[in-house]
Amino acid sequence: MKWLCCQLGAREHYAIPRALFRIGMFGCLVTDAWVPPSSLLAKCCGHSSKFRHRFHSELRDARVKAFNSSLVLFEMLARARDSKGWPKILARNQWFQRKIVSFLRSQVSTLNSVKERGSHGALRSQLVLCSYSYTALEPFRYARSLGWKTLLVQIDPGPDEERIVAEETAREPELAGEWHPAPPEYWAFWRDECKLADRIVVNSEWSREGLIRRGVPAEKISIIPLAYEELGVVRRAEPRPQRNYPDYFTPERPLRVLFLGLINLRKGVARLLEAARTLRDEPVEFWMVGPVEIANARKVTDAGGVKWFGAVKRNQATEFYRDADVFILPTLSDGFAITQLEAQAHGLPIIASKNCGKVVENGVNGSILDEPSAACIVHAIRDCIASPDRLEKLASASGVRDKFTIEALANQLQRVGATL
Repeated sequence: MKWLCCQLGAREHYAIPRALFRIGMFGCLVTDAWVPPSSLLAKCCGHSSKFRHRFHSELRDARVKAFNSSLVLFEMLARARDSKGWPKILARNQWFQRKIVSFLRSQVSTLNSVKERGSHGALRSQLVLCSYSYTALEPFRYARSLGWKTLLVQIDPGPDEERIVAEETAREPELAGEWHPAPPEYWAFWRDECKLADRIVVNSEWSREGLIRRGVPAEKISIIPLAYEELGVVRRAEPRPQRNYPDYFTPERPLRVLFLGLINLRKGVARLLEAARTLRDEPVEFWMVGPVEIANARKVTDAGGVKWFGAVKRNQATEFYRDADVFILPTLSDGFAITQLEAQAHGLPIIASKNCGKVVENGVNGSILDEPSAACIVHAIRDCIASPDRLEKLASASGVRDKFTIEALANQLQRVGATL
């Protein structure tokens, strides 16, 4: 059984196609952009271009179909039309689905001609089409018409997450900015995707519960956590430099709390900033690293305790992970939050919400918030300030566990595939 993987963007560093490639189940990756370092597009891109990360060396010899020229044209037209927000998201999703189906049709024609010559005729009925949510509808319709199996990788808890963000937006209007809920057709398409999927893979129990509340049959859902494996990052079982914590945190050497990711309401940033205001006279500083998606951020917090760094490149992110004392993720909702694994790969203890993938073992390699509230965040931070030696013990136990490796992902995909 071969899998065709459809993926818009470099989600999870191409973990699923990489996993399938390692165990011989990979058929093809269909993606919007694929930019090998030696390609003309890579040479034309600036160092800050998002295209520079649309490649993975592990798949350099794999079969990949991308639509580079068409994507560039799409982006140019969108810019000319000043298309943004949900209209652009919907248009991009539809564009990608049309390109996938067009490619699949061309491949089926090839398979049919091969079948007429008497070889590999069974291939058409042994394919799994794997696609991420919100770009799967048209490919699934086409795949089902050919008798292929379909697997939907659900990236979040679906409409339940939007409800949570809408409630937070109403609670924090000053920070909400230009957030808008998805248009009704977005969720209508998603419901049809779920119906057409033979199996739905979610990354956490949090997502599974969200989908079940919205009527997705529980027996259709499998939980497979994300995998993280990055070149240059030391695994937990291998030697790693010890983190150095002071005997006491002081204004001159404060506790350095790292938040890295999209800085928005969904990630619990409003509660984090509220906690920072409460702690502004204590020896702690908050490093806010990532694209800022909230309004008036600097006006509602004390600048003395919060440092804003904006979006950074991958190598710069590594420096923040290295220099911080603790990573914090007070998310209100996440399908998984791969930054947890990135932090652990760098030996950071984590303060995390329950509303995401279960990575942190409370009291072993980090702390779990009872709820993602400012009061709970303040309590967790004060525990860190009071006990640098405890932080050191948590850091020594922090690392990417075997169940979050590419090998583990491959094994779980293989098991799910056997049930289709």
